[in-house]
Amino acid sequence: MGCSPAAVRAALLLLVVAAGASVAGATYVRYKDPKQPIQARVADLLGRMTLEEKIGQMTQIERANASTAVIEKYFVGSVLSGGGSVPSEKASAATWQEMITKMQKAALSTRLGIPIIYGIDAVHGNNNAYNATIFPHNVGLGATRDPDLVKLIGRATALEARATGIPYTFAPCVAVCRDPRWGRCYESFSEDTKLVQLMTAAVIPGLQGAARHPTGIPVVAGPKNVAGCAKHFVGDGGTRHGINENNTVLSFHDLMRIHMPPYYDAVIKGIASVMISYSSWNGVKMHENKYLITQILKDKMRFRGFVITDWQAVDKITTPPHKHYYHSIQETIHAGIDMVMVPYDYPEFVADVTAQAKRGAINMDRINDAVTRILRVKFAMGLFENPLPDHTLVAQLGSKPHRELAREAVRKSLVLLKNGKGKKDGKPVLPLSKDAKKILVVGTHAHDLGLQCGGWTKSWQGQSGNDFTGQGTSVSSHISHACMNPNILLMLMLIYVVLGHDRCAGTTILEAIKSAVDKKTVIDYSEHPDKGSISKNLDDYDYGVVVVGEQPYAETAGDNQNLTIPGPGPEVIRKVCELVKCVVVLVSGRPLVVEPYLDTMDALVAAWLPGTEGHGVADVLFGDYGFSGKLPRTWVRSVDQLPMNYGDKLYDPLFPFGFGLTTKPAADRS
Repeated sequence: MGCSPAAVRAALLLLVVAAGASVAGATYVRYKDPKQPIQARVADLLGRMTLEEKIGQMTQIERANASTAVIEKYFVGSVLSGGGSVPSEKASAATWQEMITKMQKAALSTRLGIPIIYGIDAVHGNNNAYNATIFPHNVGLGATRDPDLVKLIGRATALEARATGIPYTFAPCVAVCRDPRWGRCYESFSEDTKLVQLMTAAVIPGLQGAARHPTGIPVVAGPKNVAGCAKHFVGDGGTRHGINENNTVLSFHDLMRIHMPPYYDAVIKGIASVMISYSSWNGVKMHENKYLITQILKDKMRFRGFVITDWQAVDKITTPPHKHYYHSIQETIHAGIDMVMVPYDYPEFVADVTAQAKRGAINMDRINDAVTRILRVKFAMGLFENPLPDHTLVAQLGSKPHRELAREAVRKSLVLLKNGKGKKDGKPVLPLSKDAKKILVVGTHAHDLGLQCGGWTKSWQGQSGNDFTGQGTSVSSHISHACMNPNILLMLMLIYVVLGHDRCAGTTILEAIKSAVDKKTVIDYSEHPDKGSISKNLDDYDYGVVVVGEQPYAETAGDNQNLTIPGPGPEVIRKVCELVKCVVVLVSGRPLVVEPYLDTMDALVAAWLPGTEGHGVADVLFGDYGFSGKLPRTWVRSVDQLPMNYGDKLYDPLFPFGFGLTTKPAADRS
């Protein structure tokens, strides 16, 4: 039977429509549909994944190893920058973005196109990045008692991380430091659990945004926010003798009472991830503590984000490290770890997990749970919709508004411990006069941005010097590698004009003093002055400012069993304060032993680790603003009293928790 041309055309049209519908059906992928619920997207994607792709999501490697070939071969789920790991020396925000874009495109080119999540320790600003705003470390923020300020700092940190293309930070540290001998004590807001809770509940919405989800579900409000990481679970601030990675000996009740509450707040605020501590609890390594990780954090507290290890922490379960690694991996994953930080040994890790999963030594339900949690965070962050860095955010790095915010934080963090009366006029030493004829500024920390910032600044351990945080940038340096779309270029230029991008990348305390005093005031500056030279000019000096403190450190390198002021600090204090009316500004990550020199000082200020904005110190020294900071931790007389914390039965500090003299701005003084 024959067909008419019209019938043939109609039949062909039906075939085309049917074929089109078939293609459309084949191309629709539920996990790629942002209109679908997150859990539905996770389930759909998980069901499509091979074992190798799942293990790849559980693997986090170091930036230096994250080549296109490695990301594609191992289906890498996450990349990190260790402390000081940067794309190039003094890399611009655009250079960071270029690097991360290349990695992300490699991930997107894989079969399922799952984006990586790039993480970094942005613990007091985006501190690895050149020209970033460096805020006071957490101990200083605890002294402010200002959660609204801390929330704004979280927001600014998120923007500066996103400026470099980074969507994930290993912050905040919610440790309750119970012994200042611990080398990480400055990463803790306080020895007081309630104060740590207050700051934790403020900084997380700053970092992640204030979107609402059911308790325990990760909350990342948008592409200008970052995923956070509460660390280090749990009890890291309570180790014996303050030794890093040591054993915390406490009853379950005291662990829950002192160290666990900030994690409840973090979970309630929708924290995206939790990092496990190197330390142990009553002899059991936290990285293999299934009871605390799975039964308490995940089951009882209903945490729905992912749990991540610390740097090469699986190796450290055994002594010596890496012994019985095959077994350590099994213990770690079964304890409830979801993502494993294996910066360098990822081939061995992937091979071992694969082998154990195939023979049933590692439970597939546990692997599926881990991948579910990681994907849940990635979907919650919007990484599938916005995987690439936003070129329009580069101007946020080191912006003027962020530096002004950091300056405010410095002002509010300073704690006035002593303010004696001058021998001649009987008036309190502080605030200092701006119109003095001649002043003396001395000490190792007076003119050194690196010492002001402390550890975790550009490099892991921190470093001294005035050039590593940036010496000013031009618009062209930020946009030279950006997308050359004229509309984007115009937008970048407008952002710089609106924000008034600050060309200065930091101010030392000496520079801030010079800026604060009258132009006619003569300033003599010396790191380590000669007593004879001071004596020659003794009658000329109105007063002296002595700025001394600790050298930068991080983690174990900062463990300190004596807590004395490092030399030549004590000698400089004695030389100057015995001859001239003096203010001592102590730059440190914790209280140091000062009682032997206290009578010599006319005034003493705890400046903590203020960061790049030294103007904040001068603002208060010279009375533009009053002192308002309160001690976030007990200031002991000697290390023989340690550990000693607020509320202890035997409590005899030099300065108690919460102490801090207040002053009014000079303009308000009658």
